[in-house]
Amino acid sequence: MKHALILISLLMPLFLSAQTNIQWRGTDRSGIYHEQGLLTQWPESGPALKWHFDELGEGHSSVAIDADKLYLTGLKGDKGYLYVFDLNGKLLSTKEYGPEWTESYNGPRGTVTINDSKIYLTSGYGVLYCLDQNTLNLVWKKDFLSEFNASNISWGINEAPLIVDDKVIATPGGSKGNIVAFNKNTGELIWTCAGEGDLSAYCSPQYISDQEVPQIVTITANHVIGVDVKTGQKLWSIEKTNRWSVHANTPVYSKGMLLCTSGYGGGSVMLRLTDGGRHVEKVWESTELDNRLGSMVKVGNYVYGSGDKNRYWFCADWNTGEIKYKQNGYAMGNIIADEGMLYCYTDRGNMLLAKATPEKFDVVSKFPITMGTAQHWAHPVLYKGLLLVRHGNSLMAYQVK
Repeated sequence: MKHALILISLLMPLFLSAQTNIQWRGTDRSGIYHEQGLLTQWPESGPALKWHFDELGEGHSSVAIDADKLYLTGLKGDKGYLYVFDLNGKLLSTKEYGPEWTESYNGPRGTVTINDSKIYLTSGYGVLYCLDQNTLNLVWKKDFLSEFNASNISWGINEAPLIVDDKVIATPGGSKGNIVAFNKNTGELIWTCAGEGDLSAYCSPQYISDQEVPQIVTITANHVIGVDVKTGQKLWSIEKTNRWSVHANTPVYSKGMLLCTSGYGGGSVMLRLTDGGRHVEKVWESTELDNRLGSMVKVGNYVYGSGDKNRYWFCADWNTGEIKYKQNGYAMGNIIADEGMLYCYTDRGNMLLAKATPEKFDVVSKFPITMGTAQHWAHPVLYKGLLLVRHGNSLMAYQVK
């Protein structure tokens, strides 16, 4: 018993440390956070603003977190910068990493990923950087466009690098390497997958570990694709198109079911993985559920989000696609969830708090985001009682516990 307690005491710091890593849309890219005891209703004027920082420069990336430090990117001039903050908003470090997107909706788009003391980020010009977390010095970098015979896309490459074991997964969308895996420590190419030869499509990939064949799932310009994470072999693909080849939402996965959604006429398709993940079959499709870049969240047996052409917030049955409600009167936006509550950040700058119930869009509180610049597109983050909201050049931390 004594030895068991000693082992637990030794492992506990490692366990707690592992829980502090927040990447794109949480710990598993689902948009579901695991904070406890948050407010279920905000004051009339909104939750207290604990701190803000207003010198990020332009950009749309979200906050990543590791060991109680916040990581975020922004554009100044024509260069991208990485910023590191503590939980009280103190700027700890700044690092210029290279040229950043300045051709439309300026600034970084992809959220950084932190793993084993390294920081990974992809610029709008398709360069994947690996930085040392302690010094912020460059460890290695890969230029997708030149190394994989790839073309950039209309609004700039947008991808949060995905780490699986010793691999960094990325989607250059090139003819030489459509989907690729690098060694996360050295940048050495491990495998390439030809996919369907599509361009990249603004999608950050998802990892599915509970199938007989663990795999990466992503959406390229015209297809949803599953790739064996060990070998890079394409397992399956289905056609998924829309007007502008924009598929900015990471697929939502749960127990063998995979929801893929996009706007611009793309709509949603629910897939079921079969034969240990080697194939898929369509379960249902919907043109009404057409979120463009705000993603969806699964809470219980239901999925929640907002539309694009169909400008309403909705709830649908996860298993059948049956729409339970459609609520207009609020601008479209992005969504995360925690403890049965929905946090909806509209593209008109309002933050909504709603109960996750299939009965109605039950908004209990709202407040405006008045600081910052340009588009309200960055996805919010929940961490240690804080609601972290990025709006252009501003990062705001609201106390919601």
